[in-house]
Amino acid sequence: MITSSEQQYIELYEQARQMIFDHAPEAMNAVRDEAFERFKAQGFPSRKVERYKYTDIQKLFAPDYGLNLNRLTIPVDPYKAFRCDVPNLSTSLYFVVNDMFYGGARSEEGGVRIPNSTPKLPEGVIICSLKELSSLHTPHSSLLERYYAKLAKTSEDAVTALNTMLAQDGLFVYVPKNVKVDRAIQVINILRGDVDLMVNRRVLIVLEEGAELKMLFCDHAADDRNFLATQVIEAYVGENASLDLYCLEETHAKNVRVSNVYIDQQANSRVNHNVITLHNGITRNKLDLTFSGEGAECQCYGCVIADKQQHVDNNTLITHKVPHCTSNELYKYVLDDKATGAFAGKVLVEHGAQKTSSQMTNQNLTATREARMYTQPMLEIYADDVKCAHGSTVGQLNDAALFYMRQRGISLDEAKLLLQNAFINEVIDHMQLEPLRDRLHYLVEKRFRGELNKCDGCKLCK
Repeated sequence: MITSSEQQYIELYEQARQMIFDHAPEAMNAVRDEAFERFKAQGFPSRKVERYKYTDIQKLFAPDYGLNLNRLTIPVDPYKAFRCDVPNLSTSLYFVVNDMFYGGARSEEGGVRIPNSTPKLPEGVIICSLKELSSLHTPHSSLLERYYAKLAKTSEDAVTALNTMLAQDGLFVYVPKNVKVDRAIQVINILRGDVDLMVNRRVLIVLEEGAELKMLFCDHAADDRNFLATQVIEAYVGENASLDLYCLEETHAKNVRVSNVYIDQQANSRVNHNVITLHNGITRNKLDLTFSGEGAECQCYGCVIADKQQHVDNNTLITHKVPHCTSNELYKYVLDDKATGAFAGKVLVEHGAQKTSSQMTNQNLTATREARMYTQPMLEIYADDVKCAHGSTVGQLNDAALFYMRQRGISLDEAKLLLQNAFINEVIDHMQLEPLRDRLHYLVEKRFRGELNKCDGCKLCK
């Protein structure tokens, strides 16, 4: 049944289809109509759908947001006007303002411009927009047709279908065989608008055999408007390749973020996926990770700090299709005031995926009686020689520990802050990017003290 939430996007696409096509590369347009038909057939999932039971997607997409389908340039130089709250990480820095990529870089042979603030990349590495990639007359231009929208199946998720039918550009990252990118790639996603705005971001990451890459996405909202951001990330991790993927959100209470991440791992590959929510409005993160080759390993970590009316929903599905793979998940939440948190994680071990090793843990603190946490770890196993475990806890701060610290002259507020910090730091300490890990310890403390309302030094915020 089509509701008003879906109908506005159906009518939008039918009326603006040619405009959307005119400002997008051919490879994105090739799958657009099919995505539209699948979106019409599915409609937004209701809360009766298992993977969406904790977030009302239909309600989130009901408001009438503006879209920049004509690709008008945002009048801002992000390199000069924005300073992220995660500075000095020795990263290669790039910007995405709404859904438009600012600054492209690759090895000099590619001919894509290299901003002065971006160090030269290793030979063969490409970081550019999807539109730029499609215009390159090199063998690499076929990568878009080969990989785009192959993992993010529009038949299985209506939000992915909506993003695929509306997204007009995106970020492309390619690391060739046996190339190691020593310097982490940091992408600052900035939401900017004079009106309530919807943006649709797309990211495609391809790591060939033996490649190594660390990527950090930082999400920020620079204007006091209502924003709705959909994001689809597809990551292909080749044999013996290594990907560290960090997603940090520091937006504001008027922001809605719906992010779907799809990762495919080949034999003996390694993925370290981290999602950190420090400040937000409503956030829904979905991770679908598939082991397609034996001997692969993933570490998935998440930490959430929420208060007031904030809502954070993390949903994961890790599919073990082949034997001898290892997955580990640890998600922690600290909820205050009337915040709502949700974690639903599922590990699927398919027939023949023997010698699977999997551990899933979700631990949560609720600081008030009004805070709500929903937790649902799940195992679905069709092999008999596996080692799998899962568990979850929801509780409050330890009264004995609070009493012990107060007896030693520590105030109640400071004692709570110390315990909350120690609880969250277990997740942060697992992060492999050391400068980010050190910075997050500082940001988490600021967040618990109520000092983290926006990026320090953000000149876009009035």
